[in-house]
Amino acid sequence: MAPDRWLSLYDATCQVAQEVAEKIQERNRYQRNGESSAKLNVIIRSLLQNLQEKIDQLKDLLLRAVSTHQITQLEGDRRQNLVDDLLTRQKQLQASYKNEGTEPDVIRSSLMTGGVKRGVTNPWLLEESEETRGLGCDDLRQQQRRIIEEQDAGLDALSSIISRQKQMGQEIGNELDEQNEIIDDLANLVENTDDKLRTQTRHVKMVDKKSASCGMLVVIVLLLIAIAVVAVWPAN
Repeated sequence: MAPDRWLSLYDATCQVAQEVAEKIQERNRYQRNGESSAKLNVIIRSLLQNLQEKIDQLKDLLLRAVSTHQITQLEGDRRQNLVDDLLTRQKQLQASYKNEGTEPDVIRSSLMTGGVKRGVTNPWLLEESEETRGLGCDDLRQQQRRIIEEQDAGLDALSSIISRQKQMGQEIGNELDEQNEIIDDLANLVENTDDKLRTQTRHVKMVDKKSASCGMLVVIVLLLIAIAVVAVWPAN
């Protein structure tokens, strides 16, 4: 798995902050000895600018990681605390560079420990959560990999559930299509049957009318015959 970009950038930012502290310490020593510190001031300003840029990058990457759910909310909060701590240290370094106060104890203590080293607790961190206390950068990366693996496993399980639901939805859709076709066939059959019934009803009515007309004709014929018989009968 590729290394976590945020953790790598955070480690590099701590290194820059440590370098700023060392240069400020060196400049102050020059000033106490009456030596020129102009060159060191230029270097310190450049390092402070670099520190600001890296902190901005850390904030942007963290915001993107949290918004896209690349990390858990707990990990996002932990990283935000680290960024806030770096911002505090940056203000302390800027104040020390401008001689606005005494050197922070954190600068002197970090210089005594030899700076930030890979695999040990960062001297810039004053407080950490119990979950990460005492962990070095390598341990933090391993922890982050475990969290990402757990997230990947959860996403795989969710993907499997969604796939099954999609398959069930497709099967239900196919069944509904078949039922709709059957209903359409029944509707057509009923309509055809209704047309046939109306046609047959008209035929029956026509037959009834014709039957009534024929009956009347027969009665008239019988009456005429009777009249004719009566007319002929006296002659005999």
